[in-house]
Amino acid sequence: MTNPRIQAVINTAWACCAATLLCILTACGGPAQSNVSDARDVASGDPSDATKPRASATANATPDATPDANGDVDAAADVDAMLAEFLESAAASDDAAYREPLFVDWPEPDFVLFVTGQQRGFIEPCGCTGLSNAKGGLVRRHTLTRELADRGWPIVPVDVGNQVRRFGPQAEIKYQVTIEGLKQMGYQAIAFGPNDLRLSVGGLAALTIGEGSNGSEFVSANTAIFAPELTPRYQIVEAAGRTIGITAVLGEVEQARITSDEIVKQSADEALQSVWPELAAADCDLYVLLAHTSIDESIRLAQAFPHFDVVVTAGGADEPPFQADPIPDTNSILVQVGGKGMHVSVVGFFGDDDMRLRYQRVPLDARFEDSREMLTLLASYQEQLKVLGLEGLEVRPIPHPSGDSFVGSEACMNCHQPEYDIWKNTAHSYALDSLVYPGERSEIPRHFDPECISCHVVGWNPQMHFPYVSGYSSLADTPQMQHVGCETCHGPGAGHVNAETLHATNDELLKKFRERVRLPLNEAERKCMECHDLDNSPDFHAPGAFEYYWEQVEH
Repeated sequence: MTNPRIQAVINTAWACCAATLLCILTACGGPAQSNVSDARDVASGDPSDATKPRASATANATPDATPDANGDVDAAADVDAMLAEFLESAAASDDAAYREPLFVDWPEPDFVLFVTGQQRGFIEPCGCTGLSNAKGGLVRRHTLTRELADRGWPIVPVDVGNQVRRFGPQAEIKYQVTIEGLKQMGYQAIAFGPNDLRLSVGGLAALTIGEGSNGSEFVSANTAIFAPELTPRYQIVEAAGRTIGITAVLGEVEQARITSDEIVKQSADEALQSVWPELAAADCDLYVLLAHTSIDESIRLAQAFPHFDVVVTAGGADEPPFQADPIPDTNSILVQVGGKGMHVSVVGFFGDDDMRLRYQRVPLDARFEDSREMLTLLASYQEQLKVLGLEGLEVRPIPHPSGDSFVGSEACMNCHQPEYDIWKNTAHSYALDSLVYPGERSEIPRHFDPECISCHVVGWNPQMHFPYVSGYSSLADTPQMQHVGCETCHGPGAGHVNAETLHATNDELLKKFRERVRLPLNEAERKCMECHDLDNSPDFHAPGAFEYYWEQVEH
């Protein structure tokens, strides 16, 4: 069976190349129409259709394009030959990856807005499937700021908020580390997201309220910590002789998620009516609204306050669009940031150009090297988790819903030797090693991080990141619970083991506990996806992926 990642490359390559080449042929009068349906089939993502154009290409390919009786070249056959060669080359390499070209034909801008947001806790992408397959992270973001600076482009970094997605001590530490990283990158305006404002108010105040002559990088027209005067309502930023006026609002729906009485809130419309005259008086070259709300609400606000040139929205999908959308009935553009910190949206300002604003979506992929400064921050984050430990992070075990306990994979071996031997030869049997001795960013072990541990050991809830009683607690205290063992998928097995060893003649009891640990194959895929989710294992969600990977662990 074809590796699903290779298949995805084939699908994407065919859809992109076929569409481009067919357009060229159409423009040249070539016989392109017959292949349009094939391109659409593959673009739809059906892996069975992906073989159709390849088979056709192979059948029609010739070393050189041959003229027909009229002396004309068969352009369709020539295209098929080129596509066949390209697809075979892509399929031959498991590392084949498409890199979006950046800033094509851009002249030198006066300055660029460096727009981010909706990090939602992903200060770095999960590296379990290889960092080359993942996007995002502070370490790559910092490198991008430097590469733009090396071009001589003045940078104005802004963020629409939501640095974290959970709350509790680990989220507090993550927020602190993130803000330190943003400050090192020179962020000029940082908005609040609803998740940020669910953190402890004291911690937020310490990080976001400026001291003395040192102003705060944070901004919100309608949300403040303790008192309105403690959070700047707008920022006036200078870059290369230009001025940028920036304000931010939190939407009504998002405000409703904040329950603390110490967060002062106002409606976005009332706040902007109050702030706009002050911004207008500054006579800025560019006005920016950071709207932490839905796309529809962001558009409504832009239409109600049409003087903003750029409206950044927190709404939209995790993959931002390739273009910034013009907002109807305004001269504004709508910029999406995507999710999980995977992209940066760059808006170039060209004051004297006919095209005053240009937009570029930048995926933070492996083309960007790791920033040493941000790696140091990540190491300090993991060190803080280690010092606090699970107890200090308020991560405490709870009883498993079944009422049963975990015993470890060794307890399964006596009765299930063939299955145990298969497991020992899979990556599951040494899964925790990748956190203790990571192959990438190896100077930062992560086996004290609950968000990482939960999918690398026995006896944890993989999505909520907490342990069950009798599950893994540490390398020293629970060595039998290391790695992804039998009970990670089949559930706690103490009852089953006891029934088999102590009550072998009690058929009713044996049946009860055997059924409890049985995992039918038609339910296994859903169980696998508790860890192999879209965040950690995007390849696992390609068509046919489960069948491909099941062959490697079948037991």
